[in-house]
Amino acid sequence: QVQLRQSGPGLVKPSQTLSLTCTVSGVVINNYYWSWIRQPPGKGQEWMGAIDYSGSTYYSPSLKSRTSISRDTSKNQITLQLTSVTPEDTAVYYCARGSGRLWKGPEASEYDYWGQGTQVTVSS
Repeated sequence: QVQLRQSGPGLVKPSQTLSLTCTVSGVVINNYYWSWIRQPPGKGQEWMGAIDYSGSTYYSPSLKSRTSISRDTSKNQITLQLTSVTPEDTAVYYCARGSGRLWKGPEASEYDYWGQGTQVTVSS
């Protein structure tokens, strides 16, 4: 049974770094690619980036300068860091497992397992 459990703070101050962890159980993370997707209030989902089975990373051009995705294979975890956050980064953040090919988009059909979502609010 594949499970993705997200952890991290729900409140981050402007200019600080948002850091979320996705702990995976049931599969070994280096056999798949994993994405981070977010959904701001009242808006559609936005693909942020991904890490593949070799550890290579891919980022949305609009977020590339502020985003870092990494993995810890010993803990079976994927981590998202987003630096210099502003209130516009307020969103529900999700980790998701790609169901096949690497897909640089949020379309649900491209992912077969999702974390529970983390509401992150950026506010002082």
